[in-house]
Amino acid sequence: MEPILCTHQGTRLEGMLAKPAGEGPFPAVLVMHSALGLRHQVGAKAQALADLGYLAVATDMYGVNAETSSPEASGVYFAELKQDPHKLRDRTRAWFDSVAARDDVDAARMAAIGFCFGGMCVLELARSGANLRAVVSYHGILSTHAAAAPGSIPGEVVAYCGREDPYAPIEQIEGLRAELAAADARFHICEFNGVAHSFTDPDAASLNMPGIAYDAIADAVSWAGTKALLETVLKK
Repeated sequence: MEPILCTHQGTRLEGMLAKPAGEGPFPAVLVMHSALGLRHQVGAKAQALADLGYLAVATDMYGVNAETSSPEASGVYFAELKQDPHKLRDRTRAWFDSVAARDDVDAARMAAIGFCFGGMCVLELARSGANLRAVVSYHGILSTHAAAAPGSIPGEVVAYCGREDPYAPIEQIEGLRAELAAADARFHICEFNGVAHSFTDPDAASLNMPGIAYDAIADAVSWAGTKALLETVLKK
C-alpha cells in the first residue's frame, strides 16, 4: 500500500493505493470507507482487489488530519458530509477524476465499491454521471438529495442490503429501486432477510450498537457477487 493524494475544497485527502503486478494501465476500483473512516476495513479490501488485478484506491473522504480514533470522533466528519450532500457528491467526483487521470489507470474501465457511508458515496458518485462500469453498495445509506436523472448512470448499480438495517429501512430500499428504474439504469438489489447493518464487518459486534451485526453468509455472498461483476465488466 502507498499513499495517494487528492484535494477538494481546500481539504487535503490522503487515500491508500494498492497496485497489481505489471505495468498497466489497469482497470481501477475505488473503495469507499464507512463512517468509521479510512483505517477501518477498506485497506484490506483494496489489497484483495489488487491481488485480483485491479488498481485499487481506498479513498479518504474526511481529510488527512481527521481524528477517527473512535466512532464518536469519526462521526463528526460523517455528520458534516451527510448534512452537506452537494459537497459529499462533489468529493466523490474529485476522487474519481483524480484516479481516472493517472497514467497507470484505464479510465474507461473503472468501478467503485463502498461500505455503509461508503455505500452512500458510491451511489452518489453513480448519480453524478461518472463514467463507471459498476458501483457496489454494501449496507449503504440509500437516500439522496437529488435522484439520478434518466439516462445518467452508464454502468451497473448493485446494492446489497440487510432487511433489518435501521440505517437503510425497507422503504428506502424500495425508494432506490424506484429511482433506478425511473433513471433507466441497469441495477440489481439483493436483500438479505434477518440481516442487520455492517454485515460485512467481522468486528461489528465491538461497536455494541443495536441494528449492527456481522453476517458471514451475507458477507461471503456479496463479495463473491462483487468479484463476478468486476470480472465481467472490467476485464478485457
